[in-house]
Amino acid sequence: MNPIALDELAERLGELALFDVRRPDEFAAGHIPGAVNLPVEELLELDPDGIRARLGVAGGELVVYCHIGQRSAFAAQVLGSLGYDARNYEGSWREWSQSGEPVES
Repeated sequence: MNPIALDELAERLGELALFDVRRPDEFAAGHIPGAVNLPVEELLELDPDGIRARLGVAGGELVVYCHIGQRSAFAAQVLGSLGYDARNYEGSWREWSQSGEPVES
């Protein structure tokens, strides 16, 4: 697995499929612009076809993040097992929200 760093994510924002695997209430409180909320609990409830349908992307590179990178590390493993080039943003919301980069709520 190839994690993604803050600088690369900021540079490629808007070009990468980005998924926030935190709970909906965490997502609503603030998230990285362009992110789609896909709670890790929901990911665990879906079969592979359901995951593909929920992601809305057939394959390729995508980025997942959570609050501190733990839930997203697990999500990246699950997505990687389905053939996605799933990259974990290890700094996750904690780093992004303190970096001065844009946020949405």
